[in-house]
Amino acid sequence: MQLPDHCSLCPRRCGANRSAGQRGFCGAGDRLFAARAALHHWEEPCLSGDPEDESGSGTVFFSGCALKCCYCQNYRISQEGLGKAISSSRLADIFLELQQKGAKNLNLVTATQWLPWVIEALDDARGRGFSLPVAYNTGGYETVDTVRALADYVDIWLTDYKYADASLAKELSGAPDYPDVADAAIRQMLCQTGSPVFDKDGYLQRGVIIRHLVLPGHSDDSIQVLHCMDAIRRDTGIEFLPSLMSQFTPFYHAADHGLSRRVTTYEYRKVVNEAVAMGLTHGYMQEKSSAREEYTPPFDLEGV
Repeated sequence: MQLPDHCSLCPRRCGANRSAGQRGFCGAGDRLFAARAALHHWEEPCLSGDPEDESGSGTVFFSGCALKCCYCQNYRISQEGLGKAISSSRLADIFLELQQKGAKNLNLVTATQWLPWVIEALDDARGRGFSLPVAYNTGGYETVDTVRALADYVDIWLTDYKYADASLAKELSGAPDYPDVADAAIRQMLCQTGSPVFDKDGYLQRGVIIRHLVLPGHSDDSIQVLHCMDAIRRDTGIEFLPSLMSQFTPFYHAADHGLSRRVTTYEYRKVVNEAVAMGLTHGYMQEKSSAREEYTPPFDLEGV
């Protein structure tokens, strides 16, 4: 496994010498850290199925993140470094264990900072019988090069499209280049997967889900994101599954940036109505009851 000595895995391109143990902007160094590996029942239905079923999405949560979202619900692992050091061999074992537990897919959450380990583990696991569709669960802040590097490994892209406004992206996630970066990355994801493909039971086998979390006080930017999604659809001619989310809860430092409340029904319906008017209807919407803290998994190092 070749570790970066001048890291450029994410759009920060911070240049950290990780092969020498230096930590990057994302917090990652020369040892892989993960915080949880378990069947997860709260993704979109085409990934995790019915919450009452014993199966689910085989989800691995990785430590660290290239974004600095002030409202991150997973801040304990993304910002504060919670996690356990494991080898790529152990990661491959985890993939196989999730498959044995009945997972419908492998769901890799915020994995880019650990790309060399992830690719090595997938190669190892496939050599030992791993065969699940691989979903890459990302904030959308990816380089086109990284997306291309995963062409032979990722079947499903589960990506955010957080912002259309650069100043909002800077304030809330420390990434003023987010809109341009995410737009280019998502276009590449679509080119690699094509339109959604489902199995006979309705589980997604290949394709792109584009998530957008509606933030309190920022429904106008959400509508601009919808216009960006529509432009991608028209330009590429490739369908995707939009997923509009109402689950915002004021975690972490959200209140310091004016995000001290949940989204109102009016704000969310305004965005949903615009999506319907644009024809972005072949996807998912959330009930307002989704804005509950119990939807955030416990990061207790289960499964790692």
